Amino acid sequence: MSEKKTGLASYENVDGDYLEKRSLKKSAGWVLLWALGVGAVISGDYGGWNIGLKSGGFGGLAIATVLMAIMYVCMVFSIAELSAALPHAGGFYSFTRNALGPTGGFICGLTDTIEYVITPAVIVFFIGGYLGSILPDVPKEAWWSGFYVVFVGINILGVKLTLRAGLVVTLVAFLVLVVFYISVLTTGSFEAERLLNIPDANGEKGYFLPFGWNGIFVALPFAIWFYLAIEQLPLAAEESHDVVRDMPKALIWGIITLLGLSIFTLVLNTGVEGGAAVIGASEAPLADGFKAVFKDGITSTSFNLIAVTGLVASFYMIIYAYGRVLFALSRAGYFPRWLSKTSRFHTPHRALIIGALVGLGSLFLL
Repeated sequence: MSEKKTGLASYENVDGDYLEKRSLKKSAGWVLLWALGVGAVISGDYGGWNIGLKSGGFGGLAIATVLMAIMYVCMVFSIAELSAALPHAGGFYSFTRNALGPTGGFICGLTDTIEYVITPAVIVFFIGGYLGSILPDVPKEAWWSGFYVVFVGINILGVKLTLRAGLVVTLVAFLVLVVFYISVLTTGSFEAERLLNIPDANGEKGYFLPFGWNGIFVALPFAIWFYLAIEQLPLAAEESHDVVRDMPKALIWGIITLLGLSIFTLVLNTGVEGGAAVIGASEAPLADGFKAVFKDGITSTSFNLIAVTGLVASFYMIIYAYGRVLFALSRAGYFPRWLSKTSRFHTPHRALIIGALVGLGSLFLL
């Protein structure tokens, strides 16, 4: 095996057997890829975005959302072209390595690893909290472990099963949002003046920008929740049937879907009873939105299950993402090479398990 030193990294020539043991299976068309991208993001429509109301008011968050939408549309068109030209499982790591060399690629890959390994742990923490309120006798650690075991297990059993199950989970989360939008519009629960009921510094209501132009910038980190994580989609490039055709199509339809959801969620969820002032302080804005529409017609258990739906979709899809990032970096030699060996199902089972152990470990330690 020959070796070539380049900067802080070294390149090795590997034989066919090395790559054969680290091969993925082409199983995804554009619809499954669409579900992978949208599913990773959709929990942002269930919560997180609303904190921007408290920080910037409706106007501040609305303008911030437009700015984030423009940024993500531009990024999606960029990575649609890049993923077709460089169809590798590393996604952004692969793009960066080709542009900036092995050291730049490693830095990008390392930051991606941290993001995708820690994010599911954060999501499952909240899942445990919601389900713990329904079944308080079950410890939260059991919920954490159970969700990791089930969804990592599905990911290990094959990419086709993974993405088909992901399509179902994503569609359920999507339909919950659609039901909410229709319910708000058909029951007369929406009132436009509620969008502007956050008082300004003088205690007066009705202003589009109650915190001034500064509120736009403060709201930016919360506006990104509507779109954050669709950029993981190029990680599936090696598992796409026709990456040149399917990946751009999935990315474009994915961002179109997310743009629509962000508009309806921002306006309709904010305009229910209580308005921006109440929704901005809510820990579960969608569940509180349903409560405002249906009053006592839905139990608290139903509210919690509604809130969990989107979280489960994103938790499941981001597990897929960290598995592919760890796999790609290991196959390239940045991480231990044994981590990238694939199972008989052609899935990176070792990477998926190690990522789950790190995520769970962080929960138990913190």
